[in-house]
Amino acid sequence: MPATIGQPLRRKEDLRLLTGGGRFSDDVSLPNQAYAAFVRSPHAHARIGAIDTAEARAMPGVLAVLTAADAEQDGIKPIPHTPIPMKPPADIALKNRDGSPHGYAPHPLLAPDRVRHVGEQVAMVVAETVAAARDAAERVAVDYAPLAAVVAGKAAVEPGATRLYDDVANVCIDADVGDPAGTAAAFARAAHIVRLDTQVQRVTGVPLDARAAIGTYDPASGRYTLYAGSGGVVRQKRELAAILAVPESMVRVVSGDVGGNFGTRNAFFPEFGLVAWAAKRVGRPVKWTCDRSEAFLTDYQGRDQAIEAELALDADGRILALRGAVVCNTGAHSVMYVPLVKCSELLTSVYRVPVAHIRARAVLTTTPPTNPYRSAGRPEAMFAIERLMDLAARQLGRDRVALRRRNLVAPREQPYANPLGMTYDSGDYKGAMERALALAGWDGFAARRRDAKRRGRLRGIGLANYIEATSGAPREYARITVRPERQVEVAVGTLSSGQGHETSFAQCVAEWLGVGFDEIRLIQGDTDVVPVGGGSHSGRSMRMAGVVMGKAANEIVDKAGRIAAHLLEADRADLAFAEGRFTVQGTDRSVDLYAIAGATEKGESLPEDLRGPLQAVCDEIIPVAAFPFGAHVCEVEVDPDTGATEIVRYAAVDDVGRAVNPLILHGQTHGAIVQGVGQALWEHCSYDAESGQLLSGSMMDYAMPRADMLPSFATELSETPAPSNPLGVRAGGEGGTTPALGVVANAVVDALAGYGVTHIELPITPEKVWRAMRNKGK
Repeated sequence: MPATIGQPLRRKEDLRLLTGGGRFSDDVSLPNQAYAAFVRSPHAHARIGAIDTAEARAMPGVLAVLTAADAEQDGIKPIPHTPIPMKPPADIALKNRDGSPHGYAPHPLLAPDRVRHVGEQVAMVVAETVAAARDAAERVAVDYAPLAAVVAGKAAVEPGATRLYDDVANVCIDADVGDPAGTAAAFARAAHIVRLDTQVQRVTGVPLDARAAIGTYDPASGRYTLYAGSGGVVRQKRELAAILAVPESMVRVVSGDVGGNFGTRNAFFPEFGLVAWAAKRVGRPVKWTCDRSEAFLTDYQGRDQAIEAELALDADGRILALRGAVVCNTGAHSVMYVPLVKCSELLTSVYRVPVAHIRARAVLTTTPPTNPYRSAGRPEAMFAIERLMDLAARQLGRDRVALRRRNLVAPREQPYANPLGMTYDSGDYKGAMERALALAGWDGFAARRRDAKRRGRLRGIGLANYIEATSGAPREYARITVRPERQVEVAVGTLSSGQGHETSFAQCVAEWLGVGFDEIRLIQGDTDVVPVGGGSHSGRSMRMAGVVMGKAANEIVDKAGRIAAHLLEADRADLAFAEGRFTVQGTDRSVDLYAIAGATEKGESLPEDLRGPLQAVCDEIIPVAAFPFGAHVCEVEVDPDTGATEIVRYAAVDDVGRAVNPLILHGQTHGAIVQGVGQALWEHCSYDAESGQLLSGSMMDYAMPRADMLPSFATELSETPAPSNPLGVRAGGEGGTTPALGVVANAVVDALAGYGVTHIELPITPEKVWRAMRNKGK
């Protein structure tokens, strides 16, 4: 069989998905199922008084109306989120700066005493039809006592700010990361200090298929089953078992196809626990499908970090230190602090910064919870440092590229410990930047700017370097089974949400076992089949699945070799393995894997330890991170009369370590760029500061990027194998997003430099551009 790793094979799953063969969450329907609808808070913050459900219970077709009191009576627990599940810098992991423990705001399935964001669920109606459930939900009367809202993270830390919890402070984390004293000393001797005070706005994922779930309960076995798309079923099983207060063996979670995740589906949602609990209460399967309005109100959201940062440089433009503060708005409940962690530990990026100090705070507000969203925390950090680099070049009167060249960490300095607790493994950052500049035609920009000026347009160009830290849940699982009917089953604990696992995983196993690419069948998304595994997030899937699949494949070959020796009556040392077949060297006697699999199942003349399925399992903890890096260049044109901004050229060089399938990786890069550009120019979950009401709660209000709004991208893959895993994979799904905020902002500000504009806040809307030009940058 020809080598398949590294080949741009077309995705084998696309035909099924594009011709209606997909099975998404809402496609699941079970006999005799009932339907759920939720009573959701119209207030951002209010105390709950009496809840009158009598009228709703009496309506035709209603099976149950459930509140927090019913949940408490049944022993239903809050969602056991793990806000810091991975190893962060020690300064964040251990304590707050005053020595106090971190705060944690619980997340009940139904609000018991107080609602803390618009759309929070207060009651659940289960009925024979969706219409009956929704009609009854409107008849539930809730006595609210409104309280003041606080929607901005920086407002929530102010003295006297509205407090969301009686026993949990608004500030859950307040930690010093880095070296405060050393940083202060470096700033004291700086020739130049550059400052940026910015807000990286809140956005949401808007996945193709909105959330849906069906819960079932089997009274005979006492077992619950949840059908719901997510980022990984094993975590969902563990958390659902904790919510229901039952052993994990009493819970099964199944996920079919997932139409987009981007991190927003990785944490457990209240509705998932509620349908399972309700199924036991009513004795029937209970189904709920989120509509798009509910999704805008209740999906986990992303970003929303306020960053104050200063860069100290010497007279020659060398960076001496970085200091700053990050305030991460975690919303009403403590779902995940990882965006704060990642932003804080990577703010120095790929630059040689001797010393740094960041004050990192995670705060509660009356908004939906935030969760890691594509490249969590890293786009915010890259935006801040890349804007600082452009501001520094302008303040010092130096060329933007030359300033970066002077300060980039060199390959000979790797592994490189940055001053914020993160050690990069390897990388040629200057090489990636130079490739991006060449790909973008940086040297020819002046001519393109002159042409734009003749056409009445302002043209600007921006550059942004980046680095990521892809870690994720450290445990992963694979089971490979060779079937006599010429099929190899590969069960893994990851879960595809569009990344092309059915193709790229098959490429690896096909090459390792020497079998046909089309003979590989991927099994995922069922905890009865995959007992452990970390799901898909933080660029972990190929990196970690590659390790466990590779070891399982090696075990298959080893075991098959011992069986082949028996079947061929030869010594194992005399057998050669190639293209899925063992051959006695120097003869024409051979046997392939599929024949060996048939012999093991029959058990004919084989020792006991070689009988049974030709199968191997690998379950391993892989705690080491990898560090994708790269550089992007963006060109924009601005209409000076309207402020409308158009991206006219975009070039990207992304180092993925090793490209298992370049075609898929280029596609992921394109999609990731669009998500980053979407935030830079259009997307914003906007909340009214006084009422806490969502102002962008529909597709009419939340501006999304579309194909005709963007040019074709010029993308190249760089391959510097990561030393942390045998495949050398770094990850490629998030690199397009990570530098996009910074590179677009740098390009727009460059276009407006003649107007004295030095910075524009995201999203860079035509109105902001128009006002900045007329205010001369003030």
